[in-house]
Amino acid sequence: MKRIVLFRNGSAVDGKVILVKGQLDNILAAASKKLGFTAKKLFTAQGGLIDDVDLIRDDDVIYVSDGEQFISTAVQSNGFLDLPIQKQDQAVQVARKTCNKSEWVTLNVGGILFATTRGTLTSTDPDSMLARMFSSDEECGWSSSVDSSGAYLIDRSPRYFEPILNFLRHGRLILDKNINPEGVLEEAKFFGITSVIDDLEEIIESSKPADDNTAITRRELVLRLLSTPTTSELRCQGVNFAGADLSKLDLRFVNFKYSNMRNANLSGANLSNCNFERADLTKAKFNSANLQSVKMLCAILEHASLKGCNFEDPAGSRANMEGAIMKNVDLEGSHMAGVNLRVANLKNANLQNCALRGADLAGADLENCDLSGCDLQEANLRGANLKGAAFELIVNPLHMAQTVR
Repeated sequence: MKRIVLFRNGSAVDGKVILVKGQLDNILAAASKKLGFTAKKLFTAQGGLIDDVDLIRDDDVIYVSDGEQFISTAVQSNGFLDLPIQKQDQAVQVARKTCNKSEWVTLNVGGILFATTRGTLTSTDPDSMLARMFSSDEECGWSSSVDSSGAYLIDRSPRYFEPILNFLRHGRLILDKNINPEGVLEEAKFFGITSVIDDLEEIIESSKPADDNTAITRRELVLRLLSTPTTSELRCQGVNFAGADLSKLDLRFVNFKYSNMRNANLSGANLSNCNFERADLTKAKFNSANLQSVKMLCAILEHASLKGCNFEDPAGSRANMEGAIMKNVDLEGSHMAGVNLRVANLKNANLQNCALRGADLAGADLENCDLSGCDLQEANLRGANLKGAAFELIVNPLHMAQTVR
């Protein structure tokens, strides 16, 4: 029984050895399974098309294609070896046509080999340097040197490149506890992976030592609450609560003015009459929290989640969120009757099914907001930016007087 070595058409790496059994169709089926694509044609090392199994000899090197014509293994990313000068342009054109996103490539990063697909390098962040390097629109990729095995040479740190490659593979940034995120950030900036830069900068910022600004924990805040009389205001002005779990606590009348509460969890907490003026509440969670008469003037609430919150005070006192920065905030299903949102920035916010009766949204930026199913009866929308806003199935139709100055 004969055995042969299979390579993908145009490649001299990652060969597979199989036994020749049966007819040509059996070899094509085995090649498809071994190489991970649908094999349609077999070629000799000289480019001859094999159309009969009897033409195959023991220990032959066979090149497998998915239908394209034969590509010489002399075609390299840094040039064309052993090809006559007059045929190099033709080889380039053939190589360009055969590029596809499922094609496997090997990268030699600082002496360590990484195997991945062209699609991984080009799909997640199509504007990055890596995407341009390996885009089929750029001569099937990148004019770089290759090593003896045909792997693309990249003079960067393999330790910091690996988390970047894994992010491109599955869209999640996962860092080993012993790796310096600043090194990964430099790689992300070098390769232009912009979609991960913000996350890395946030990780670096949160990991910086802050002697007198160490984040307060849930336990520390609870001890402060227990030691403060209910008739006294608990002052937490300017305190760092970044990432703290303050969910389901009774925090009425607490002064959080200027506090850092990025990524804090306040879900289900009683925050009535709290003062969050100019506090940083980026990505904080307030789901189902009680926010009656809350003060959030000029607070930063970008990407915060306030689903199902209650802002309505039966006594008539109104929550004040004037000038708050609330881009991409999620307020779905919240009770916000009478809330003051004058000149607030709610661009791309989700306000589906919110009760906004009598709310003051004058001058607010509601561009691309989803206000579907909202109750906007008597709401003031004069001077608001309503470009791209959705008003499907609102409880009461808007009157001209609500939107015109």
